[in-house]
Amino acid sequence: MLDHVGITVSDFDRSRAFYAQALAPLGIEVVMEVGPELTGDSSHAGFGQDGKPFFWIGDGRPAQGSAHVAFVASTRAQVDAFHRAALDAGGRDNGAAGLRPHYHPHYYGAFVLDPDGHNIEAVCHRPDATEA
Repeated sequence: MLDHVGITVSDFDRSRAFYAQALAPLGIEVVMEVGPELTGDSSHAGFGQDGKPFFWIGDGRPAQGSAHVAFVASTRAQVDAFHRAALDAGGRDNGAAGLRPHYHPHYYGAFVLDPDGHNIEAVCHRPDATEA
């Protein structure tokens, strides 16, 4: 199952305004933004409903392809296994498995670049079994 998808845009502000207006009739709005202070070099806006972003736009990086796809993982162990398997399959590391609390406290994801440079992710939103 897909958790969220993202695309790279050429003009972040123009595209943010476009999608905000175009998606409003569907009840979809900007629910999260992540800027260069967290990513190191790019801006992203997550559109969604009920506080959950599922469609992202970002101004991207030249080293990445134009698409981002995140797959749902049931456990953190699955995220770890995905990362290892993707690297073994020839993917390039784009972010080791770990918590990403700037999204939410239990966001545990891993990122790889596929052979075409697209950013592929596995993410688990559940707390670790050792957490209460």
